[in-house]
Amino acid sequence: MHLIVKKTGSLEGTVKAPASKSYTIRAVLSALLAEGTSTIKDPLFSLDTKAAMNVCTKLGGVIKNREFEEITVDGTAGRIKNPGCTLDTLNSGTTIRIATAIASLSKEQITLTGDDSIRRRPIQPLADALSQIGVKVKTTNGNPPVEVKGPLQGGVCNIRGDISSQFISGLLMASPYALKDTTVNITTELKSKPYVDLTLNMLKLFKVRVENRKYSSFFVPPQQVYEAAEYTVEGDYSSAAFVLAAAALTESKVTVENLFKDSLQADKKIVEIIKEMGAKVSAQRDHVTVRGSGYLTGVRVDLSDSPDLVPIVSVLGACAEGETVIYNTEHARLKECDRIKAMYTELSKLKVNVTERPDGLVIQGGALHGATIDSWNDHRIVMSLAIAGLKAEGETKIMDGEVAAVTFPNFVHAMQGIGAGIDSR
Repeated sequence: MHLIVKKTGSLEGTVKAPASKSYTIRAVLSALLAEGTSTIKDPLFSLDTKAAMNVCTKLGGVIKNREFEEITVDGTAGRIKNPGCTLDTLNSGTTIRIATAIASLSKEQITLTGDDSIRRRPIQPLADALSQIGVKVKTTNGNPPVEVKGPLQGGVCNIRGDISSQFISGLLMASPYALKDTTVNITTELKSKPYVDLTLNMLKLFKVRVENRKYSSFFVPPQQVYEAAEYTVEGDYSSAAFVLAAAALTESKVTVENLFKDSLQADKKIVEIIKEMGAKVSAQRDHVTVRGSGYLTGVRVDLSDSPDLVPIVSVLGACAEGETVIYNTEHARLKECDRIKAMYTELSKLKVNVTERPDGLVIQGGALHGATIDSWNDHRIVMSLAIAGLKAEGETKIMDGEVAAVTFPNFVHAMQGIGAGIDSR
């Protein structure tokens, strides 16, 4: 499936943000570890979260009532089942990294893998940390497939914090079931810190204790048991960012519901960014309204805690007056694709003056021209380029647009609902 995008001058209407992928995955895997039955209301049903649900089932959880409104999960109280097969996490980096740590609770060997993109993404730092606390781990040249065999003993492990916060989240989620105290020391600057906060918030909900020592280390008491919980998943700022950016780039008034003002999500930063660039933004308790004039100005923005915003902020910069600098985001190269290189390559096809730097991009705003561009098999690249196409002269064709379903299954329908010239063929 390809996306065909035509220039669109204005948008108007209301969109409900899809549920948070990050929270849905953490809730499902926490429920797997819990004793008793947990209820997860309004979860996201996408390719990434379905991967997490599949892992949950294979490791011994029982998922019932797979309705759009809620699911229930009968947990294992930390007694992980051998799946009897290789666990396929599809395209979900969050799932494979957290599930690798959880699988280490088993005394039997468990193998995890994913698609081509996942098999190119690093997992060695997590493997090294797990091996320091008693787990036998084998990777494939530092990447998945990865084999783990526990049980997780506990003790002290050291891990970098500047490659992926998902490594730390996995360690924190598994360590409550270790046989002795676990201390996780962070040996570099911790980037994407808000994602660790999401994990800590989820652990607190399931009555698990973790001592946060100013993000330089974490202490986890041993032999805890997750308690079953009820949780309603909030809307996803990461997915909503595309709708909010589209409104900011055009003469529009768009409201995105299911976005909470007190959210811990790192990508809530998109609200601050589009406001700084010149859009009128009203953030209420549970929704955000953007009034765009079609005119934005460039900014300098540190996305160290929000690397998933690199693609859409680069599009905002391409359509803004003046220069936009995105920096401190070298870890964005280790996502589903090298997102810095991807946006440099594809924006160049749209005739944008863009310079690639090791840790980001420098973009000179100007007129965009439609072209045939590639998806890089990355949902955020696809959706960002679709928003860019709304400002480009002529027609923009994005190859393999179906990959947007990884996190935002109804992206095209939602954008059409507010008047965007986006269609799938």
